[in-house]
Amino acid sequence: NQKGGLFLGSRKPPPATGEVHQDMSAPISHYYVFTGHNSYLTGNQLNSDSSDVPIIAALQNGVRVIELDMWPNSAKNCVDILHGGTLTAPVEIMRCLKSIKEYAFCASTYPLVITLEDHLTADLQAKVAGMITETFGDLLYVPSSDTLNEFPSPEALMRRIIISTKPPQEYREFLKAQGDQKISGNADKLAEEGNLRRIDSNADDSDGKVCNFVCLLEDEPDDEDDEESEEEDPKFQPDTACEYRKLITIHAGKPKGRMRDALKVDPDKVRRLSLSETQLGKATASHGADIIRFTQRNILRIYPKGTRINSSNYDPMKAWTHGAQMVAFNMQGHDKSLRLMQGFFRANGGCGYVKKPDFLLKTGPNGEVFDPKASLPVKKTLKVKVYMGDGWRMDFSKTHFDAFSPPDFYARVGIAGVRADCVMKKTRTIEDQWVPVWDEEFTFPLTVPELALLRVEVQEYDMSEKHDFGGQTCLPVMELKQGIRAVPLHDRKGNRYKSVRLLMRFELI
Repeated sequence: NQKGGLFLGSRKPPPATGEVHQDMSAPISHYYVFTGHNSYLTGNQLNSDSSDVPIIAALQNGVRVIELDMWPNSAKNCVDILHGGTLTAPVEIMRCLKSIKEYAFCASTYPLVITLEDHLTADLQAKVAGMITETFGDLLYVPSSDTLNEFPSPEALMRRIIISTKPPQEYREFLKAQGDQKISGNADKLAEEGNLRRIDSNADDSDGKVCNFVCLLEDEPDDEDDEESEEEDPKFQPDTACEYRKLITIHAGKPKGRMRDALKVDPDKVRRLSLSETQLGKATASHGADIIRFTQRNILRIYPKGTRINSSNYDPMKAWTHGAQMVAFNMQGHDKSLRLMQGFFRANGGCGYVKKPDFLLKTGPNGEVFDPKASLPVKKTLKVKVYMGDGWRMDFSKTHFDAFSPPDFYARVGIAGVRADCVMKKTRTIEDQWVPVWDEEFTFPLTVPELALLRVEVQEYDMSEKHDFGGQTCLPVMELKQGIRAVPLHDRKGNRYKSVRLLMRFELI
């Protein structure tokens, strides 16, 4: 069938799309949440534009945590959204808030979290509180008390917007602790190494241009998030408007002093802790069990290290295996890691909330918790058979892959997950065929199937050049529909091709 393809529409896709099937009545801390980083940036972290367009795109793709980095505008009378300490162009906060309201629940009715990186004076904080309250109205969830001893559930907060940021008192304490930190004004070094942190803008009285003074915090610059790394603002006022504080549902903070102390669990209060990917790597080496205990009640947010100027991403698996709920990603960084993230959140109907495995929520009689480094027995075995593929002749031009002959396709199939489960295998190359028939089977033993993702890629073999990309998908293993399935493939950005599919069989035993 040259017009419609061999099996287009003949089989349902493997995951149960559109169906939320997990228990959504547990506290939010029991779920992984689809989380964006610097959600307003259109490109790299250094000099791209800030806009509401990537925020809208993220919401349309099911992201449930949007990050806004708030700074005073040049006139100091309102608020802009931009990546501080860089050359990124700002966007007005109201434009972002209005777009968030319009698109907040277009892909998921489960709660939307807005994390605010606050670099504002008290009067501007009060102004933002008014903007948020007026813009979101009844959509905004306002907690009944200043602190919570347990987070609400996603089910209880359906179609609600919740705010997460550092409370003013904690902000002032952090500024005081920063007093001994050495500041260097070496802007050239900043631009070269990507360790950009803070920008103060003062209007030039001659031609209206903005003079930028960039400061470098020299202690572990890669490990500072904008939210956590501002030096003292001389205009900061101690009496922040209570209207701003009362909007905060998820209180945020950064580690102060020893990591073990930062991870202590308060039985009377829950909170959010932010760590960079670098800090997480160091913490898991010596405090892995403490991290898992912390994430059983509290929320851990992980963000990219500061040197990822090109908006690339990191492997999310270490964060997930330690229970981190908000693994913040650059949604414009279209790399392998983002494809894993997109695949992971295809689970549970694509609602943006995925229940953490029970083993990450349990504590033994002596306080023991799951050990990601332990050698574990095989729990499940996944068998995958790749029969054939079709659809490229409808979605690509005849000369896209080879100018003078049909393409030479091969498939790569593997697992992303805990280290013991990770593997990639490949089929043989089928030469000169738009409809390759491989008919090959692969077996994958899995020690932690709950966190395993099936990776599928198709490449077009080229003897003299780099192989051409022919499509990819990433699927949660535990949600695969067993039997023979037509599996749609996506482009590098995660957009589904109109026609390209693989005919595959799945068996999980």
